[in-house]
Amino acid sequence: MLLLRLLRILWVSIRYGLDEFYLGHERVAGLRALVSAVFFWRTLDQPRAVRLRQALEALGPIFVKFGQILSTRRDLLPSDIADELAKLQDRVPPFATEHVIATLTRAYGRPVEQVFQAFEREPIASASVAQVHLARLPDDTEVAVKVLRPGVAAVIARDLELLHAGAALVEWLWADGRRLRPHAVVDEFAKHLEVELDLLREASNASQLRRNFEGSPVLLVPQIYWDYCSRDVMVMERMHGTPVSQVQALRAQGVDLRRLSRAGVEICFTQVFRDGFFHADMHPGNILVTPDGKYVALDFGIMGTLTELDKNYLAQNFLAFFRRDYRRVAQVHIESGWAPKDTRVDDFEAAIRAVCEPIFARPLKEISFGRVLLRLFQTSRRFNIEVQPQLVLLQKTLLNIEGLGRELDPELDLWDTAKPFLERWMAEQVGWRGFIERVKQEAPYWSTILPQLPRLLHQALAGKAPPYPDPAHADLLKERETQTRLLAVIAGLLALIAVLLLTQL
Repeated sequence: MLLLRLLRILWVSIRYGLDEFYLGHERVAGLRALVSAVFFWRTLDQPRAVRLRQALEALGPIFVKFGQILSTRRDLLPSDIADELAKLQDRVPPFATEHVIATLTRAYGRPVEQVFQAFEREPIASASVAQVHLARLPDDTEVAVKVLRPGVAAVIARDLELLHAGAALVEWLWADGRRLRPHAVVDEFAKHLEVELDLLREASNASQLRRNFEGSPVLLVPQIYWDYCSRDVMVMERMHGTPVSQVQALRAQGVDLRRLSRAGVEICFTQVFRDGFFHADMHPGNILVTPDGKYVALDFGIMGTLTELDKNYLAQNFLAFFRRDYRRVAQVHIESGWAPKDTRVDDFEAAIRAVCEPIFARPLKEISFGRVLLRLFQTSRRFNIEVQPQLVLLQKTLLNIEGLGRELDPELDLWDTAKPFLERWMAEQVGWRGFIERVKQEAPYWSTILPQLPRLLHQALAGKAPPYPDPAHADLLKERETQTRLLAVIAGLLALIAVLLLTQL
């Protein structure tokens, strides 16, 4: 079976002229005429990027999904290929309802009729990994039931082997193969698929996002019904709304598109900078809009996460871009560890300025926020900077949000909308409010330490420490002395902070 699958991949590659990616190099220019003569029957009047997309569609849903993930790696791909792969959609025929019923029966250990009050046999959506059916719980709650395709794990494992074999060929045949790190790209694809094959993990992502936006006036996230969820099945609240791409329908409902576009920017930056946990697959197919103008998020298989350091450095980067302070952008990259420590700041600054100054010569509302980040990634590659995976997901999300926002409101100025948010966030992080929040977070720990400070400080000042005559306790004594000195320093700092606070009152 593996051999037959490999032969099919080779046949599709030849049919769509993917050999052009190898024959385009000057080292093998002499082979072009021979290949053209052998495959004279091919009609290759479409651009290479279009043919690559068509080949992935012909190879099936797993390769379509691979192309979708690959389109997010704009730091690795030429722009024409990345743009074309971004058009890939999961137009996958649904699998038989009998398989759905069998999966549900196995998951619940009883007939579907005993689990749901009603279950619609026709799916409302079908993708490469799963499909969705509508149903009602015994208490008449409307739900959406997501069910994995039967045998999809085995199909994915087989195709991943072939993709790794293809990655090896790319490295061997293509001049830029090693720089594109095809094996790393396949591994990244496998990681995303691992999440999508475990619907409990997707359900936990949805639950976390819902908790983060509990009571939000701009974003709704479906509730997860955990009693009905398993690795192969996810049951969530059914959400009603209009697909965000249907702009005319939204306008007919009286939705304020200008406000809606700005709310999308607010949601994106709130997820990134407040929570460090963001929906990384915000294409129009995963977003609905309610009649009162609220967003509804769907499909939580791909989520991005950021550490506190990531958030801080990103905010500094964006603000430095807003202010056209390219030196600070270069410094932040080095300070964060994204750039090698031996990178020359002046050289990196000059490269960033050369990329960004032509962009900033245009009106801000005409500048693509995501494209600026993309150009920065491309420039960074010249300085041997490894682009962080979480930043690639963020760049993809920004491009999606920006494209969506400008489809709703062509006059959207993403820079003007985002800048006040970032400035406010930075002020909260470095000002007194941020200090107080961090003190609150540390309070449980300090509550156990503070009562000991007077005694330990007295012992430190008196040069005393608890006696441990037994030599077996020597290490413990040394550790206690170190802790005592540290606590004495902390006590002094706390006293200094208290004095400073009193002087501010």
